[in-house]
Amino acid sequence: MRRVLLAVFLLLTTAFAAPAQDLQALLQTHADELSKPSRKSVQVVLDDLGASGLPGVAAFLENWQDKAVWREDATGLFYIATESGDTLALRDIDTGAADTADSAGFTQLKPNGGVRRVIATALVQFQLNDPDLERRITAVASIARRPEADQLAPLLASIPPETDSGLRARKVQLANFLSARFADDPADRIAAIASLATDTSVEARSVLNLVLAVESGVAAAAPNGNLARVLEPGTDIAADAAYAALVDAGLAPPAVAPDAVRAALAANIVDGRVGGVPTGQLGNEDARARAYAALAAEGTVPPLVTAEDRQTAIGAHVFYELYDEPDAAITDAARAALGSVEQRVAFAQAADLALDGLSLASIYFLAAIGLAITFGVMGVINMAHGEFIMMGAYTGYVVQLFIPDYTVSIIVALPLAFAITFGAGVTMERLVIRHLYHRPLETLLATFGISIALQQIAKNIFGTQARPLTSPGWLDGAWIVSDVIQISYIRIAIFVLALIFLALILYVLKRTRLGLEVRAVTQNPGMAASMGINPDRINMLTFGFGSGIAGIAGVAIGLYAKVTSEMGADYIVQSFMTVVVGGVGNVWGTLAGASLIGFLQKGIEWLNPSNTLAAQTYMILFIILFIQFRPKGIVALKGRAAAD
Repeated sequence: MRRVLLAVFLLLTTAFAAPAQDLQALLQTHADELSKPSRKSVQVVLDDLGASGLPGVAAFLENWQDKAVWREDATGLFYIATESGDTLALRDIDTGAADTADSAGFTQLKPNGGVRRVIATALVQFQLNDPDLERRITAVASIARRPEADQLAPLLASIPPETDSGLRARKVQLANFLSARFADDPADRIAAIASLATDTSVEARSVLNLVLAVESGVAAAAPNGNLARVLEPGTDIAADAAYAALVDAGLAPPAVAPDAVRAALAANIVDGRVGGVPTGQLGNEDARARAYAALAAEGTVPPLVTAEDRQTAIGAHVFYELYDEPDAAITDAARAALGSVEQRVAFAQAADLALDGLSLASIYFLAAIGLAITFGVMGVINMAHGEFIMMGAYTGYVVQLFIPDYTVSIIVALPLAFAITFGAGVTMERLVIRHLYHRPLETLLATFGISIALQQIAKNIFGTQARPLTSPGWLDGAWIVSDVIQISYIRIAIFVLALIFLALILYVLKRTRLGLEVRAVTQNPGMAASMGINPDRINMLTFGFGSGIAGIAGVAIGLYAKVTSEMGADYIVQSFMTVVVGGVGNVWGTLAGASLIGFLQKGIEWLNPSNTLAAQTYMILFIILFIQFRPKGIVALKGRAAAD
């Protein structure tokens, strides 16, 4: 009864009072169009709703589009409703007051797909200016997913009042995209297209490609219109494809397949002959052709298309691509803009490839710098170097188990990993390496056995599953320069850490007493001993120092790669290659070797992206050739050590 009285009140106020002040009264004036909408009639409703300025219009349109609007049969009032069995949970259009009713007395408004698309387009103009920022962002994203010509005007109108700078820039960019395709004035389209010449985004390239969309065709002569290009058969289009296009266009008869020829001959055998040719001669291809030609002359079978016929038909026609856009000025502007964009994209891809190469080089440098000391300076072939990297990574993992703050845990893990692997390196040097100096084969075998033992110990302690070494939250994400150029913050951090290591090692070797003694023992152990330096002690500290650096490198690499007992094996080969190619016993050589291998591997992967194993194989072959021409590496040692 209450809803009936409300309906009478609304009808009276609509008929005798001032213009409607609420949404329900306005909807009543378009009750028929709302109940049985069409794509033509619904536009009148949408225009009136848009002009009303009422706050609930956008919400009503969203619910209408989602078929959530119901009309009460007795009163004619509209409600937002949710159906649950035979009951409707009603919500008043204006006040939002909740109520329930039996669904038998209501009719659901079910606009068809075409009407819903019209509603969605009208809804955009409300959402683009909605006070809620998230709704405006959603509206812009909706336009980007399905751009249409009638969205351009409301989008342009929403730009001046936009208060969010980021969203405003996105609206301007999207308005350029829509203007390039849908603006009424060709000058506006050309201006919008020209503005895309510096935009390397995928969206901009997609818009330009849509403007330059073509349709292939064939005719006796080049057609009138905005011709994109004439296709040369055999060069731009395969001969088979060209003849197929002629057949599809009805300009040439279809070719008869060999199986169809045999079937036609078999079906037309009369008194042991086919087309006057005895069946005994049909084993010859020329005889089959004569028999089929005779049948074709009688009209029994379709004519046989010879190679000469195909070539003649192809040569007598023009194959072309015609722009869908009829205005040549617009396609010329789009071609120029796309050429500029593709050039910028090529430069951006080169820059992105260089960043990837630099990142990989920094990882290889961290992995190899410890080996550059133990192998390059001491001449010890340490096949367990990769396991020191693994020990450092597992140290970081264990620290994070006790320190949940990832930033603090990494700060603690770095010196702790150095201490643990330094101790492990000193122990290994005292127990094994010191007895094997100047015996490279025995050293290789011994350290290889130690590496296997360390891997098995790690498996027994941590298992075979990869363990997480989580980076701090401030290293999440990537530095995004454009749609093409981006690099993760973790890789940037590893690069910075590599620079710090470079500076630290150079300082230790050049500015400290330990570094002076290491260089003295490296140059001439006998002379160094006569000057009061203990070569045995220096060798122990040098090996421990190199092992400790490998441990710190393991923490850094663990943030980027998987932490497993076999992770060291992934870097031992590259580490040795880095040291040998760069120049044995030289820190700068290690840096040069890491750069060469990192950039080379990324370059080969770019040329053959589907096969990283092949890239590593090609890289090894290149390094073998490189060493043949420069056996001492990029930066060779000078002086007595080089002669040794």
